[in-house]
This record gives sequence, structure tokens and C-alpha cells, in this order.
Amino acid sequence: MHTGIDTVEISRIEKLLADLDEDSLQRFFSPQELADAGSGPGRAGKLAARFAAKEACCKLFSKEICLGKIEPFDFAVSRDGYGKPHIVPSERARAVMNFHRVRDISLSMTHTEVSATAIATVEPAVMPVPWYGKAFYHFAPWKRKIVMANLELVFGEVLTREQILDLAQAYYAHFLKFLGEFFLLPFLSEARKKAMVRIEGREHIEKAMEGGKGVLILGGHFGNWEVATVAGIAQFKEYFGLYHFIRRPLKPKWFNDFVMRRFWKAGFGVIEKTGTLDDILELLERNHIIVSIFDQFTSPKTGVQTDFLGHPAWTFKSLAILAQFTGAPVIPSSSWREPDGTHVLCFEPPVEIISDGPTRDIINKNTRRFNEALERIVLRHPEQWIWMHRRWKDKSGPRNG
Repeated sequence: MHTGIDTVEISRIEKLLADLDEDSLQRFFSPQELADAGSGPGRAGKLAARFAAKEACCKLFSKEICLGKIEPFDFAVSRDGYGKPHIVPSERARAVMNFHRVRDISLSMTHTEVSATAIATVEPAVMPVPWYGKAFYHFAPWKRKIVMANLELVFGEVLTREQILDLAQAYYAHFLKFLGEFFLLPFLSEARKKAMVRIEGREHIEKAMEGGKGVLILGGHFGNWEVATVAGIAQFKEYFGLYHFIRRPLKPKWFNDFVMRRFWKAGFGVIEKTGTLDDILELLERNHIIVSIFDQFTSPKTGVQTDFLGHPAWTFKSLAILAQFTGAPVIPSSSWREPDGTHVLCFEPPVEIISDGPTRDIINKNTRRFNEALERIVLRHPEQWIWMHRRWKDKSGPRNG
């Protein structure tokens, strides 16, 4: 079992308390940690134990610490109703934990008059694999070579072969459910469609629309994106006719027509990848919502190469350009299937857009920020992303599969 241990001298924290005011201390401790430590003579010892806990957690993820992906402040200590300490990770730390398939970190802390010690222990996440996922993987292995190559590329250094196989088979189980839900959707009543999708983060869309500059949705192939989109956005009656999806035509043509009819009926507009920039700018000026499917490979002509899940990937630069020159907020969006079979359509706070510096640097940095948002989404439910897509390619073709 993976464990991190750290010891901190209390005198170090006493000096920190003497040198810094309360606001400055929040660079090292969360407001809740400072409150829990109180203001009495034992405060330094309690904070030392918490600082040791942060350092112990960092030792569980030494590579990410070296790369600057996380730091001690990304782990906060809280106590449950029984006084038991537990770790509250930041969004960045949660993404790292998800990448390593860590469900939780258990914690033990103690301190003497001179030092405090903490032990952080990994509690691994277990990926349940239904029998039909195993069967599909073995007996109808559609694009299995690509799926396994992608999973090994992303997780090969941190997961065992067995864990990667579990992810692959869980993905095939998800894909079978995806197909069944996709073809069942037209036969469901409006009440049933509404009941199968829960909306989270609705307030982020509403606040963004108040700006009057339009909204850019940063989306991808998460969960059952077709079902969650059609049944979820239909609940935004006030925005009927304002959503427009940038997407490539599907093949074969009959399947594309089937999907498009469903979109048009739901009040969605569709802008083909070959559509003009003028069309998009006009819609944003009218305060419409543009949905960009951002997790697919693009060519060097239309993209920039930036990291995605730890490896270089050609990524669309158009979203960064639109965000920079229109001022429209970029809202990450995702969907996932819950264990009970219902779906969640989630909108997150807008990505902070960089606007200072040379244009090329701005585009590269903002595109990387968009990929970081998608990485966090993928890692929350890795079995529900489209691993059969050839996401990582170089100029001459695919690197994997």
C-alpha cells in the first residue's frame, strides 16, 4: 500500500506564525485549517501536524510535484463529525488522484512538544467491470487495438496491466449502454427524458449570458453526450434556438441525417467544421451559444500542438482565437452516467482567459488551459470517454493503434 510520511518541527510553524499575518498564512493553510487550529497555545502544533499531512500527501505523487502540477497547499485537512482527519484535495490535486486511480487518502496525525508527524495512505479506486463489457472486449473487439494503445499511452506509467484492462472493459460496457440509450431516446416521453438527465452548474450559463457577448461551450465526448445534450439542454426552454454545435458531418450519411434531425427538433443549430468564421461571430454578437467539440485531433493547419493527458496532441486553436477577440466566456461542459443509469449534464465556471503577451503565446497558453479543463473531466470518469478516437497523432499519421 502506497504511503507518505512527513515530520515537521513545531518551531518552524511558530516562526511562520510570528512572521505572517492571517491573510498571508492562507498561502499555506486553508481558512478551515486556520479556524480548526484555534488561537490558543497549541495552535502551532496543530498547524504543524496539518503541514506535515500536506507534505506526506505530496510524497505520494512525487512526479507531479516535480512538474509543478500540485503543491502542498493543494491538500487541506478537515475533520468529520467524529473528529477523524481526512484530506480535502483541490481541483488540481483531485485530477492527479484520479489519474493515479486514487479514491481517497486516509490520514493519521500526531504531535509532541517539538514536532508533528503525519502518515498519508492511498485508498485505491476500483473500476467495476460488468460481464457484458468483458464479453464485448473479447468477442467483438471493435477498435480494441486503438483503445488499448490510447489507455497504455496515458496510464502505462502509473497503472498495472490489469488496471488498464479493467478500464478498457469498463469502457466497452459504457459504449454498449451508450448505443442502447441513443436508439431508445426517440421513443421516450418528454417527462421520461427530463427525468433521466440532471443539470449541474446551470448558474454558470445564466451568468455568462448576462454578459451579452455570447457564450463558448468547451465540450467533448463524455458520458452519453448525445443523450445528455438533447435531453438536458431541452430543459433550458429560455435558450431554445440559441445553441449551435460546431461538428463534422457523420458517416454514413443516413446516420448523420438521423442525428441532425434530432438536433434540429431539439432547437439546436449545427455549424459544420468548414463553416465560416463570420457565421460564428454573428451568432456571438446576437448573444447565442456556440458549442465546440474540443477533444478531437486536428491538423497542424488548423491547430496547435499542446499536451493532452501528458502527451503532445494537435488541438483546435479556433476556440482560443474566438475567446481572445470576442470576449465571450468559455464554459467547460461535460456529462456522465450515474450508477443508477441517470445522466448528469454539468457546466463549470468559465476558464480564465490569458490576454497579455504575443498573440501566438496567448493562443498556445489558452489552448493548453482548455485541454487542462478537459483532462480533469476525462479523469473523473475515465471509462466514459471516447478512447477509440485516434487523439494522439503527429503530422504524418497516428502514433498509436
